[in-house]
Amino acid sequence: MDYKFLDKVVDMIVRETRMDHEDERLYTPFTSPIPPPSSFSPVQALSYFRGSFTTHCNVVYGLNIQEIEYVWNEYREIVIDKINNG
Repeated sequence: MDYKFLDKVVDMIVRETRMDHEDERLYTPFTSPIPPPSSFSPVQALSYFRGSFTTHCNVVYGLNIQEIEYVWNEYREIVIDKINNG
């Protein structure tokens, strides 16, 4: 795996993710504009959006399943840290 490229993909997706802390909403480049049900926290929303994330990484970046798994884990860790630390 080309980790340098995959880390760039992670950085790009993180930059394209918007967190609305006030309304507890998470907006990503791989989901529709409709946010998840309001009963979900932004951290729970990440799991809700997993299928869309996989499709996005495959279509936009041409990643295989192993590469997507790496990108998902890195992305999820960074976003959860940003959510928890404002």
